[in-house]
Amino acid sequence: MVFLSCIFLQIFFFFSLVLCICRSVTNDASFCFTSPAGINSRGTFLITQACLPHMQKNGFGRVINMSPPIGIKGFRGRTAYNMSKMGMTMVALGVAEEFEGENITGNSLWPATIIESLASINFQLGEKQMWRKATIIADATVAICCEDGDFTGNMLIDDTYLLSRGVTHDELKVYRYDPDVEPPRLLASEGWAEQQAQHEVPDFKRGTVREVMVNKRSSKL
Repeated sequence: MVFLSCIFLQIFFFFSLVLCICRSVTNDASFCFTSPAGINSRGTFLITQACLPHMQKNGFGRVINMSPPIGIKGFRGRTAYNMSKMGMTMVALGVAEEFEGENITGNSLWPATIIESLASINFQLGEKQMWRKATIIADATVAICCEDGDFTGNMLIDDTYLLSRGVTHDELKVYRYDPDVEPPRLLASEGWAEQQAQHEVPDFKRGTVREVMVNKRSSKL
């Protein structure tokens, strides 16, 4: 076990795809912008701001925001949400530029597929065969933490990044929720755009906070 007693590792996993996915720019209520922007963009900015002095003091820092690459396609019906998530990416890119050469890095990380979590279970995000295990995000995050200080300013997709670091396509199979089914890369830019073009984007359902809490209490995690 590695103890990061003097290291502030900031990992945001605001991966609640259904936090406030509404209809369109003209039909969105104002809270459909304010709510995700306040949690994702503003929350990320403020916590990063609070952590950076400690990172500077220790001469080490890794800001890893779970947010999509800027430029990812598929805004139809989720403009406000995507704006909030890409704001998180901008925070990471800002850290990368402002602390270049100080061993404080900023990168974003985004899954290519739906990830198994209490959120994906509660909100019924597709069939389970469409998921990967959360360990792919964990392994990618640890690998990014171990990168040199010049690995910064990247907008990463989990499986693409792991492949670039020597993981093989065959080894990626260990992350499948169903060992016999390769999940579609719905959340990668090309996968999401293709689904939208074919009008096949899953109709995700929103669960309730009470169900989330029940799931949390019953979870073995």
